[in-house]
Amino acid sequence: MRAVIKIIGWVFFVVFLLWTIFPVFWMLSSSLKVEVNMFTIPPKWLFKPSLINFRNLGRDFGIWRYIKNSLVAAGTTTVIALVFGSMAGYGLSRGRKNAAKKQIAFWMITTRMAPVVGVIVPLYMLFKFFGVVGKLPALIIAYTTFNLPFAVWLMKAFFDDLPKEIEDAAMVDGCSKFKAFFVVGLPMVKPGLVAVATLCFMFAWNDYGFAVVFTSGPTQTLPVATARLMTEFGIVWGQAMTLGTILLSPVLVIGILIRKHLVHGLTFGAV
Repeated sequence: MRAVIKIIGWVFFVVFLLWTIFPVFWMLSSSLKVEVNMFTIPPKWLFKPSLINFRNLGRDFGIWRYIKNSLVAAGTTTVIALVFGSMAGYGLSRGRKNAAKKQIAFWMITTRMAPVVGVIVPLYMLFKFFGVVGKLPALIIAYTTFNLPFAVWLMKAFFDDLPKEIEDAAMVDGCSKFKAFFVVGLPMVKPGLVAVATLCFMFAWNDYGFAVVFTSGPTQTLPVATARLMTEFGIVWGQAMTLGTILLSPVLVIGILIRKHLVHGLTFGAV
């Protein structure tokens, strides 16, 4: 009976794995096909790979501009959230315990719980007042309003699980509080830093809601640019699949390279 249950479990696991991976495989393979091979019935599994869709995106679509915008926006907000989130999380973890500190921590995470559509209008009015609508700084600020509370909350949990005696020993040896934070605290929560950076980058890289409102023309990001492939003549499927592949690639590569740190960071502490 136990063997039958085990076999059934493996069958469900394989089916779920295929259900998850097949759309990604189809997108990747379609990006390397000419359009006539994408709609053949039955599907053409063996074909000669072609880079025509990538060339068309670079030549006619100006894909490099959108990639640069996405990298700048996602990278900048990730760095800001990581720097200030780690310092704020350390302060909340190591500061004197009182009711106000708990309220501040809870208030921070509630700002992250707010739906994107609930903050777009206030942010748009604020950015319009300062004249930054349609510019990358507005998008970076919008991303940071969501990423920073998330980073603070996670980093506080990581520092909470770090024994305070280690930093006390460093200060006995002559380190200041600030130096103990940088020299002792941060290196010991490196898996947490990796997890926070990855999650913040993924949110900004894949975002469509903020980007479609706060950018325009030359400042648009990759998710927004994808909508341009829907024309009055139909969807340009070859380039759409290729653009989806480009959107997926950085997150996939980063996840593979840092998977050990990511898993450790996500399971580190009582998060």
